[in-house]
Amino acid sequence: MMKKQLLLLIVLACAFVTSVKAEFQLERPKLVVGIVVDQMRWDYLYRYYNQFGEGGLKRLINDGYNFENMHYNYVPTVTAAGHASVFSGTTPAFHGIAGNNYYLNGKKVYCCGDTTVQTVGSKSKAGQMSPRNMMVTNMCDQLRLATDFRSRVIGVSIKDRAAILPAGHSANGAFWFDKSAGCFITSTYYMQDLPQWLKDFNKKNKKDLNQDIAPLPIGVTLTTRIAIAALDGEQLGKNPTGDTDMLTVSYSSTDYVGHSFGTRGEKTDEIYLTLDRELKVLFDALDQRVGRGNYLLFLTADHAGCHNAKFMNDHKMPGGVWKQSAKKKELNALYAQKYGITNIISDFFQNQVHLNRAAIEAKNLDFCAVRREIAAKLAEDSLLMYAVPFEEVGSSSLPPAIRDRVIMGYCPGRSGDIQVITRSGYMDYSYEQGTTHVAWNPYDTHVPFIIMGWHVNHGFTNRPVAINDIAPTVCAMLKIQMPTGCTGNAIYGD
Repeated sequence: MMKKQLLLLIVLACAFVTSVKAEFQLERPKLVVGIVVDQMRWDYLYRYYNQFGEGGLKRLINDGYNFENMHYNYVPTVTAAGHASVFSGTTPAFHGIAGNNYYLNGKKVYCCGDTTVQTVGSKSKAGQMSPRNMMVTNMCDQLRLATDFRSRVIGVSIKDRAAILPAGHSANGAFWFDKSAGCFITSTYYMQDLPQWLKDFNKKNKKDLNQDIAPLPIGVTLTTRIAIAALDGEQLGKNPTGDTDMLTVSYSSTDYVGHSFGTRGEKTDEIYLTLDRELKVLFDALDQRVGRGNYLLFLTADHAGCHNAKFMNDHKMPGGVWKQSAKKKELNALYAQKYGITNIISDFFQNQVHLNRAAIEAKNLDFCAVRREIAAKLAEDSLLMYAVPFEEVGSSSLPPAIRDRVIMGYCPGRSGDIQVITRSGYMDYSYEQGTTHVAWNPYDTHVPFIIMGWHVNHGFTNRPVAINDIAPTVCAMLKIQMPTGCTGNAIYGD
């Protein structure tokens, strides 16, 4: 009997020890780094792979977990919408950043424009910017909330929108380049004076900053420099409370080069090989200052880009130019004769038609009927696949792959009245050189997404994932609530 009791006690003791060992322990990295490369196509990872060095993009591919089939799941695929979507875990339908520009209360606005704030760091109006037009929180906001705002969040980029939207509403700071002043600035939304580290940075790099850095390799280099300066100046990853900090970095020069020179050629090669070298510099700095394994890092893009039409035609593949301005002029002339309205189409951009609602109603015309008529007229164009009034997209004959992207990109009151879908490879850009992005096609939607570092095992998957899955994935890894408008799902560790 005594032996049985002793055996039972031993079993219970072992069970207790096992349960103690299995007890959950909350762990978080010291730092999260979110990198966005503007206009980076997914296939650039492999087009340049053999030319990459060992510590930059190759390190990401060989050490990180690679989601090879990451796509944007909405249109229009443009910079502001992309940055907002990556960090908010949702799409323009919910976060409200319907494009780089869009209409708000009948007035065309810039996505981050805010006249209630002033520039800090220069005398220009380039700092009249804030994230107020974004209607939801993002992962940075959620991190701040989870730590009672002890976590520090900083965003940097050449482009204002690429610094502001990733850093979120409650960021400690967002900094971008003021071309007119030749320095990095911010706005009174964040602070009343530049931090000393940024003043020192502007002074130290004055010679390089005194030019249009955006389309040059030096733009990539300076983005890395300011990221490291912020890392040091804000002591990111060394939070005295032990809480996780976050740094968002967006490389914009790649987009300027793509627009000017396209997806092929020496300039494009140069900018991506420069990016690779600069990422090594950034990764090495993170290793030294925060420590390998102590930071979680991800890299993605805000959209991709179409091959230039001439390049495609030269190789016997479809593509061409379809000018929205020309179609606007043609239809305005037609309906000026029919209805006596000078500009029935008030604007046409991002493949969206904005109708002159006030003028249509002033003529006592049925707005919905006129909209349907104009959409039908647009659909007669042989270079268009579809033209559909937004409010009729759900019941239209659009294929699901396109229909769902239009719905997820449509924000009432901010998007246009009619969505047009061009034939594959047709874009509103120069035929001879350069490229753009806005479409639903894989050339604009397929982007890299690789995570590396803290608690990440090397691997890859080809299963389909969407851009709004990034934020909930990071939030799940950090054990924090997903953003308020999140429509994606965690995709790592499931």
